[in-house]
Amino acid sequence: MATSTPARRAWRVLTGLLVITAVLFGANALGAHVLKGGTWVPELALDLQGGTQIVLEAQTEDAEPSSEQLAQAVAIIRQRVDASGVGESEISTQGSQNIVVQIPGNADEQTRERIQASAQLELRAVIYSAGPTNTFVGEDGNETPYPTPGPSLAATPTAEPSNGSDPAWVSEKLWAEFLAYSCDDPANDPSSAPGDQPLITCDTTGSQKYILGPVEMDGSSIDDATNGMDPQNGQWNVQLAFDQEGARTFGEISQRLYGQQAPLNQFAFVLDGSIISAPSMNAVITDGRPSISGGGIDQETSKTLADQLKFGALPLSFEVVSSDTISATLGSQQLQSGLIAGLIGLVLVGLFVVLVSYRALGFVIIASLIVMAVLTYILLCLLSWRLGYRLSLAGVAGLIVTIGFTADSFIVYFERIRDELRDGKGITVAVEDGWARAKRTIYISKSINVLAAVVLYILADATVKGFAFTLGLTTVLDVLIFVMFTHPVMQLLVRTPFFGGGHPLSGLDPAALGAVYRGRATFRSPVVTGPRAKRSRGEAERRQTIAERKAAELASQTAHGSRAAGAEEENA
Repeated sequence: MATSTPARRAWRVLTGLLVITAVLFGANALGAHVLKGGTWVPELALDLQGGTQIVLEAQTEDAEPSSEQLAQAVAIIRQRVDASGVGESEISTQGSQNIVVQIPGNADEQTRERIQASAQLELRAVIYSAGPTNTFVGEDGNETPYPTPGPSLAATPTAEPSNGSDPAWVSEKLWAEFLAYSCDDPANDPSSAPGDQPLITCDTTGSQKYILGPVEMDGSSIDDATNGMDPQNGQWNVQLAFDQEGARTFGEISQRLYGQQAPLNQFAFVLDGSIISAPSMNAVITDGRPSISGGGIDQETSKTLADQLKFGALPLSFEVVSSDTISATLGSQQLQSGLIAGLIGLVLVGLFVVLVSYRALGFVIIASLIVMAVLTYILLCLLSWRLGYRLSLAGVAGLIVTIGFTADSFIVYFERIRDELRDGKGITVAVEDGWARAKRTIYISKSINVLAAVVLYILADATVKGFAFTLGLTTVLDVLIFVMFTHPVMQLLVRTPFFGGGHPLSGLDPAALGAVYRGRATFRSPVVTGPRAKRSRGEAERRQTIAERKAAELASQTAHGSRAAGAEEENA
């Protein structure tokens, strides 16, 4: 059996990196040329590309909408815009009754309709519920997706449903659609489903999917919704108050659901097609004042649910006051300046590592930066296609900053290699030992960078999230390039005569590095002569530890004392 050598491992790792790169390019090519959704150019955000600005005015019968109502409307519109796959949008209030929506690029008609539509709160009975999986274990033992329902399946119920929670609503085709339904598929948009038909949808967390009956009540029946703590059990809950007609209808529904087996005893509150709560009916409620409790509801979640029920129930409609195109002239100039700054930084880094510090070894850093740039670019294209990510000016700043962070990893690695050479080790051994020491330092450093990026992304303003995202993404790529490109390339280069032989221009010349140690605190004179000997001796002296420096001083004093004693004896 052949022994795995460092060179063979290096080739395997480089092959793996090549495969990963090919897969990424293949996936993007599939999206760009087959699925027609991909792009070979990353999508730009509003500040760089320009886009569409839509001003909405709230239409109310009497008083102006409150600030809470506008804030909830902004949150709902933001959810709708994000659901349409548009990233880096800006939604804010203007004045006492206007909402300004700024979307990168040109907003299509579907997005406009989604923005203008009033919040739709529906109350539907639960017929069936299950986990979010849409696969089954086949005969071969592998997970297999449920097939898409064919046209031959019956779409009408076999029996006439008697009420909104009758399982007879579930036809053969509806059941097949439920099995194949994926909560993560953006193509599934339950918000536009007809109210007189059953609905397949998921909760807002995507952890459960449901078959719901037709709409039996809507949000206009809710007069109020507040959160509070039950003094009897100390649990947080949400108190609802229906109007007169709503109280009568809900009383009839509670009589039907109370005492049924789960999930037929549940009633779902559906906001814009997603279930925000699906509590079970624990009593017959005829006074129109039910409460929602349990299920891990705390003070924060109860307040959020109460706001969704109360504000989602408001008949708050919007009228488009204006729809204009935003120019990106300033943003394009800033992008051009940013790219020039990044190019200048890259050139300066290249000149420094090649001409000043690492000689030919600097070209390894340049090659690593080029590989990282290629992977970063293709990932941004994929994220633009799959997640609607858009590159903002803050994101460009994150990419520029990454040049220095990435070069820092390579410098740590190369300096560790040089330290091993100064200890008198061979070049191939120095590369392996330097790698073992450098990777621990780099892993810790990059972990801190990723943690900082995650915290910044979670806590910072939306304008800074682009910087945090690109910083975190490129930091992860930095580690990948360090492991799968830089180190394998070094393992191969040190087996060439130029680098392995310690050529003066290779950056790995032991003599130029001051590799003059015999062991700890023991030195010998440099083996080179001329100006290089002076540089080597100076380099060795700078690299001494405190113990080594003290030992050298003691040896010097002892030698000086011996010479002085010998001189006195001669004079005597």
